[in-house]
Amino acid sequence: MTQPDPFRLPLRHIDDANRVMDAVQALLTHAGIVFRPAPPFPTSCCGRGCNGCVWEGFFSALHYWREQAAGLLVGADDRGRSFGADTYAGEQD
Repeated sequence: MTQPDPFRLPLRHIDDANRVMDAVQALLTHAGIVFRPAPPFPTSCCGRGCNGCVWEGFFSALHYWREQAAGLLVGADDRGRSFGADTYAGEQD
């Protein structure tokens, strides 16, 4: 069974975030790329559904981190093709 492409997985819940962060970090490590860590989980949410909730900021930052990681994988000596990052970056096989 093949693993889903972490660059196409939705980011809606903590479980999604954990799956994406683990998978992307594994791809970066496998490619020998040193990259900054994913954004930390928020610790100050009040749970009231505020406009501009800390979770909105977290998921926005995680999306940006994932985009940057995809760019690194695609740009690393064209090795990104074997890691699935090419589909996220919009390249066609």
